[in-house]
Amino acid sequence: MPLAVFTGGGTAGHIIPGLAVIDELRGRGWQAAWIGSRLPSERELVAAAGVPFHAIPAGKLRRYLSLRNVSDLVLVAAGCVHSLVLLAALRPAVLFAKGSYVSVPPVIAARLLGVPVVTHESDATPALATRINATMARTVLVAFDAARALLPPRVHGRVQVTGNPLRTGLELGDAKRARARFTVPAGVPLLLVTGGSSGARTINELVYAALPAIARHWFVVHQTGAAWQPPGGGVLAPAVAERYRAAPFVSEGFADLLAAADVVVSRAGANTLGELAATATPAVLIPLPRTQSRGEQLANARLFAERGAAVTMTEEHASAANLVEALDELRADPARRAAMARAMAALADREAARRIAAIVAAAGEAEER
Repeated sequence: MPLAVFTGGGTAGHIIPGLAVIDELRGRGWQAAWIGSRLPSERELVAAAGVPFHAIPAGKLRRYLSLRNVSDLVLVAAGCVHSLVLLAALRPAVLFAKGSYVSVPPVIAARLLGVPVVTHESDATPALATRINATMARTVLVAFDAARALLPPRVHGRVQVTGNPLRTGLELGDAKRARARFTVPAGVPLLLVTGGSSGARTINELVYAALPAIARHWFVVHQTGAAWQPPGGGVLAPAVAERYRAAPFVSEGFADLLAAADVVVSRAGANTLGELAATATPAVLIPLPRTQSRGEQLANARLFAERGAAVTMTEEHASAANLVEALDELRADPARRAAMARAMAALADREAARRIAAIVAAAGEAEER
């Protein structure tokens, strides 16, 4: 069986889409392995999918001056050496890079060994790792056509727009099952709050501050991330506590929650937005600001807001009061929520994983011939 090696990491947003492509490749008779960083969360996600995981040293790529750039360059060099040894031993037919700083050393190693590289960018604006990887890739895949113009001009001829691969099973989400699991009272709308797999401190604090007002009209399921602790030990008034359920991470049954949610409050990561589109779930988006990112979530959120699928508020201007106001407006206007759901559905692409798997397989098979 031919082998495809995948690389990427840092967050579940890089790994879960890659695993969706692996599922499709397995159906084509391929094997897969993963090269990631030494973060335990990466290994756990990949291993749970039955994919062999290989960790390498990983240094962060920065666009700004920092003393840590020196030590991280050493880690990047070490990652290249480890990747060369790994790929020489594994002898893959193709390398698929999902992004993040950990993907650059395996891409460099694959280029040196003559292994074809396919790279994928999920966001509307390409990350630095993708811009580097694209110069060495045989095929450059992007989720949104807007990303093409932001890549180096010399790679434009190798760019294909494929959409974002989504985790399998989203279409099997059962709203009734989620409402029963979290004991949501009949007739009460469900608000799902998530900052992604790691949570988002700003969103957590906003929602928690607004919770007494929100819980008057909504039942709230809140994915907080493992690191966040509520202020005051999480003691809530009984009436509020009855309508609030918090969990660090919801893995099993997350598709049910998406099916059940009337509205989602979230960041604007590409993977999250792809899942909201696939389940036609209206959203209030609070994208990561430029002070903490390159602005990719702002671009993602703008695209979805312009299509009428989401309400967007910047983190700089977000407050408990205007979050409550936005949710009250949506709750009071079912027709608007329905229009947002239709707009979300129009942005959905359930075939992206299959499409990408076909491109990856073709690159590997061409090399074998």
